[in-house]
Amino acid sequence: MSDIRRASSEQRADCLTYCVMDYASLESTSKWRNLPPPPGFSKSSASSSKAPTKSSGSTQRYDQLKANRAWEAAIAPAKALPMQAFMLYMSGGGVQIFSMGIVFMLLLTPFKNVAGINEAFAQFAPTNSQPKAFTTLALQKLVFIVCNLLTLGVGLWKCRSMGLLPMGSGDWLAFETRGVVRFQFCVMPIRE
Repeated sequence: MSDIRRASSEQRADCLTYCVMDYASLESTSKWRNLPPPPGFSKSSASSSKAPTKSSGSTQRYDQLKANRAWEAAIAPAKALPMQAFMLYMSGGGVQIFSMGIVFMLLLTPFKNVAGINEAFAQFAPTNSQPKAFTTLALQKLVFIVCNLLTLGVGLWKCRSMGLLPMGSGDWLAFETRGVVRFQFCVMPIRE
């Protein structure tokens, strides 16, 4: 390689023309030319320059494929829950930087997903609809939101188990108001 870099531009051009191979000349002299083409290959469709025409059946199948992919994207947050639960279990119950990072990720991700829901499902929109409309793929979007709420619920549960959410009555003592306690003394004569 260093010899080519040191060579002059004329020598490099000669080397490049020497290294070029003409593949078209190999087809007539190849010993493999009598082999049948592989299954599914036809020379007429490969050499034709016409654009393929789409039929309504293929459009419907393509839209069905898009709908199936949209369902897969809708339930993807629920599929990630077991792994996230395992990560939460491994992070422990204490308040450390690692467990706080995992909980922060678990709480932030559903909000980011719901904020970008139209962009996430735009690629799965049917052919004759607006890709970023709220009504396009509404059921899949609703399932996506519910799955993200499940993820948020797991994150809030972990916050509660770590003691970061005020759930007990002792957490609210600063906000309690105490009334004035009045004692009534009743003097009763003692009988002997």
